[in-house]
Amino acid sequence: MRFVYGRNDWSSMARGQENCYLITNGLGGYSSLSIIGSNARNDHALLMACTKAPNYRVHMVSKVEEVLQLAGEVHPLSSQEYVVHTSNKTGYTYLQQFQFEAVPIWYYQVEGIEIKKTIVMRHRENTIGIRYELNNRMALDADFTLIPELQFVAKGESISQGQSFTTTDSFIASNGHKLYYKTNASVELEDTSYTEDLYYSYDARDGRDAIGKTAKNHSLHLKVASGKETVLDLIYSMKPIEVEFDQIYQEELARQQELLVQADITDPIGMQLVRSADQFVVDRESTQGKSIMAGYPFFADWGRDTMIALVGCCISTRRFEEAKGMFRTFMQYSRKGLMPNMFPEGGSEPIYNTVDASLLFITAVYEYYLESKDLEFVKEAYPVMEDILAWYQKGTDFHIRMDEDGLIEAGGGYDQVTWMDVRFGDILPTPRHGKPVEINAYWYNANKILGVFASLFGKDNQSYERLAEKVKLSFRQKFWNEEKGCLKDLISGTGADEQIRCNQIWAVSLPFTMLARDQEIKVVNKVYERLYTPYGLRSLDKHDPDFKASYGGSHFNRDMAYHQGTVWAFPLGAYYLAYLKVNENSSAAVQKVKEQLSVLEAGLREGCVGQIAEIYDGDLPTISEGCYAQAWSVSEILRVYAALEKQEK
Repeated sequence: MRFVYGRNDWSSMARGQENCYLITNGLGGYSSLSIIGSNARNDHALLMACTKAPNYRVHMVSKVEEVLQLAGEVHPLSSQEYVVHTSNKTGYTYLQQFQFEAVPIWYYQVEGIEIKKTIVMRHRENTIGIRYELNNRMALDADFTLIPELQFVAKGESISQGQSFTTTDSFIASNGHKLYYKTNASVELEDTSYTEDLYYSYDARDGRDAIGKTAKNHSLHLKVASGKETVLDLIYSMKPIEVEFDQIYQEELARQQELLVQADITDPIGMQLVRSADQFVVDRESTQGKSIMAGYPFFADWGRDTMIALVGCCISTRRFEEAKGMFRTFMQYSRKGLMPNMFPEGGSEPIYNTVDASLLFITAVYEYYLESKDLEFVKEAYPVMEDILAWYQKGTDFHIRMDEDGLIEAGGGYDQVTWMDVRFGDILPTPRHGKPVEINAYWYNANKILGVFASLFGKDNQSYERLAEKVKLSFRQKFWNEEKGCLKDLISGTGADEQIRCNQIWAVSLPFTMLARDQEIKVVNKVYERLYTPYGLRSLDKHDPDFKASYGGSHFNRDMAYHQGTVWAFPLGAYYLAYLKVNENSSAAVQKVKEQLSVLEAGLREGCVGQIAEIYDGDLPTISEGCYAQAWSVSEILRVYAALEKQEK
């Protein structure tokens, strides 16, 4: 899908900074700026390298300032907001068009000179290529100048006053990092100067530090002859450069095309989501395996997010080897029945504070088997799955244990072990200690799945089937709220039990369900009535007294709203799958889902181009918030597109 933006999309600096692009390198590194080329966040960077995949990220190059000199006049093409707004660079006034499909492309016009800029990253390298194609249709020569703005600091930090830079004709070094560069322009070295008042408007909106700093110590120059087409290439890399721009560009186009062919999804939005999903699939150096970045620009690779997102990102797209790599990454660190939620770097122990990752692992392996029929890998994973169920029955860390009724309870004290896991100091906005509804839906599915696999391997599956039946009876008896016609969110003996939340939708959408058909229909209808929006499901009923209408402001305010009504995109996938299920995948249901999904085309144009964000305001979900690109948001909607295409084949 090609996204095209025009001058009405940057009628002002603020308007131009509403949207950004994202390209990634499969290591955790990325390039992301606003579509007018500015840094609207501290995490925006032309080159955010990753020196140890996927989380050791270093902000190397913030952006490259671009200046065209023509007939004695200086035309700055760059755009940037500063603390003192009279200093703002407004090069977007020369920007005619921005396009994004496989890579971002900009078109500028300065009088009779057209400039096309293309940026591409090399896969599995901290290498970025920039090409400027200048077509001078005038009778005058022009001069084109590039001024790189540097940081060379860990992601999220700021350069220090007096940070020294060493620049030669092939590399720049500072703060223990070396960045190689290659260009056909002439290079002019200068004394280091600092810009200390960059203004990050989106960080200001979110209550983060909104003032940034960059360093400059060299410039690049190229003569643009009259009547000629001139090309300027600039490549940056964390290793010596042995490639040209054309090779990087053609390799990346071919790689993305191969992913589209492999996925075999034909809907234009679905095809775009295949590209989007690829941006989250990364190497994990510490395990020599694969993982999934939970979201850009803020998050790392987390267990819960990976177990949810790999189904859409890798299984629906038929990237089975990557899926197995991710499973193995987490299998080797399974401990006491728990999958890691976080992999701290530097050799320290993983963190296991999640009740759902292990159960989601079992469901994901089942989804993998259904698509791949790879029973050999299931045999490899089977002992780990058996171990998970055994530990959950007898009890493991974080108060995770099976109660006498067969249901799973979890959490206690300050432990937040479901996805609604906010803790602000001593405040738990959503303390879901007890028996969460989605966890017990996962638990039932895990037992049913082990029963299926045991049968395939010629083993006795009756213990799993008996326990599943016990869970089913207890679940129906204790979670069904007849008065409200839906499921309780929690069994805890508190008022939270009665709140209407999106978690109940997984009790219908999962492969094995416990409810009677009429109950499933009621759940889907209640979720639609109270929680559905075109961009996601509300995390809490809009009519609940705890509902927060908007997400924003200080860290505290954002945390208090995070799971108290804020719209989340990823449960929307489960809603659509549940809707299709209760309507028996009828042609009318398929058409209804396709109609409702069509609004995503507008959503993919807002925020990060081609991506689906983490969250939206609960009251009026129009502007994306949180991570501008979220793995499980993309994955879960991509699963729906894959399911729809199956119905039509």
